[in-house]
Amino acid sequence: MKQIKTSSRTHQPKYLFVVGGVMSSVGKGIAAASIGRMLINQGYSVSAIKIDPYINIDAGTMNPTEHGEVFVTHDGDETDQDIGNYERFLDTQIGRINYMTTGRVYQSVIEQERSLKFGGKCVQVVPHVPLEVIRRIETAQRESHADIMIIEVGGTVGEYESILFMEAIRMMKQKSPINVATVMLSYVPIPSKVGEMKTKPTQHAVRLLNGTGIFPDFLLCRATQPLDQVRKEKLSLFCNIPVDHIFSAPDVDSIYDIPDNFAREKLDEKIIKVLNLSKTPASSGNKSQNVIWKKFITNIKKSRTAAREVHIALVGKYFEAGAFTLADSYISVIEALKYSAYAQGLRPILTWVNASEFENDPKSLKKLSQYDGVLVPGGFGSRGVEGIISAINYVRKNNIPYFGICYGMQLATIEYARSVAKISDAHTTEVAPKTPHPIIHIMHDQVDNMQSGTYGGNMRLGDYTAKLTRGSLLAKAYGQTEITERHRHRYEVNNDHVTILENKGLVFSGKSPDGTLCECIELPTDVHPFFVAVQYHPEFLARPLSPHPLFSAFIKASSKNKK
Repeated sequence: MKQIKTSSRTHQPKYLFVVGGVMSSVGKGIAAASIGRMLINQGYSVSAIKIDPYINIDAGTMNPTEHGEVFVTHDGDETDQDIGNYERFLDTQIGRINYMTTGRVYQSVIEQERSLKFGGKCVQVVPHVPLEVIRRIETAQRESHADIMIIEVGGTVGEYESILFMEAIRMMKQKSPINVATVMLSYVPIPSKVGEMKTKPTQHAVRLLNGTGIFPDFLLCRATQPLDQVRKEKLSLFCNIPVDHIFSAPDVDSIYDIPDNFAREKLDEKIIKVLNLSKTPASSGNKSQNVIWKKFITNIKKSRTAAREVHIALVGKYFEAGAFTLADSYISVIEALKYSAYAQGLRPILTWVNASEFENDPKSLKKLSQYDGVLVPGGFGSRGVEGIISAINYVRKNNIPYFGICYGMQLATIEYARSVAKISDAHTTEVAPKTPHPIIHIMHDQVDNMQSGTYGGNMRLGDYTAKLTRGSLLAKAYGQTEITERHRHRYEVNNDHVTILENKGLVFSGKSPDGTLCECIELPTDVHPFFVAVQYHPEFLARPLSPHPLFSAFIKASSKNKK
């Protein structure tokens, strides 16, 4: 993975803030990541920060159906899914200092006050809280050595909880005007009964931002259709933004088309000019990466019309929110599958399957036979567990390629114990604390946390090394026998049951270096074409320019199983 290195082209770091208007969930994170990709292609080193206005200390305790996926960094922080977008688009590693919440900022200010770090001053919301925000931003820049730090402020301008972050932007701009710029991403609706693109909501959003003392340098307009010149001129007039600093951000077939769309309107060049950056040819490293990025985009376009499809079912429990299906709960898994399919010239067809339907109607398991492969991602709790176990049983018996991640490994182990080892009441203590056969139990170092009710930020998190069995399916996929992957779990395989499961044919092909934690399971290929599950989260290391080897092996096996 590429590491950010300092550049000699700029003596002062530059800061680009991305804020939202009108409504949330219109793609600020993707816009920020796309801008970063464009600037990397221009030869600059770039990193990114996500600010969540929630009182939560981190994203680890947030409901995934409400907030989306929890992305885990290499150093063990539970963050918003946009950190994952940054890592994927920028092809770099981002640490915990690049993520902050209102709760985290306030916690830091209070800890400083308790430690007399303010020297007896009265500690006030303004300026001390915005100053802590600025301190964190500048610290992240120093640690990354980035020429340009992109900072996305979550939520929408005008919300009470965003005010202090807007104040931080204002203070940074006041201190160093040529080093700070602001981009607003706003939604421009086209009411179906009106039939016309309406700019008034965006006008109001810009006025709200102006009311905080911030005047955006650029306006990105999200809509179902491209922004026309008439609308650009109207927004320029009423928002006091040059017309050539207003950009169209229409719906696209792939989020990876967005950097090229913005670059065609020269957004990158105009940002460089506003930030007073020296324009020099991209380094050879950036040129090389740019070539690889363009090849990736070409593969996506070929995939859209590819004759060869691969149909994958994702059997999970965080898809439904009322009448809507939310894919954001597993966004890293989805993107990882796509990268591997694109690289193999396949068109990925992904279907979200709610595990609960198999509990309500066991006959519906037959629907899994129409897929080339089945993946069970991570999760917590009891909802849908028996449905997932039934699905795993079906795909194992019917030789459908299976890939389990985290909970998907734990439940696969339970299914094998019940069905093959004939331990009918095998279970996990997470769901059945008093089970007589705890195939999965709480990790030893997590017992005190659970007993004391301490849940936040203390699971097994971040990078850990594992040793793979030489000659195993896993080792062949990776091409090596020692790996480092990111974890997020509190429960593990109970070593007391490993021997009996091994005697029944289950292969524990990966363990922690000290042999105490079972990291991977698989079945021999003469028993099943592809049955692999891992305790860690390989999706967090999948990149557009370097698909993850396990996802690639799963996609390859699934394509061979073509229905």
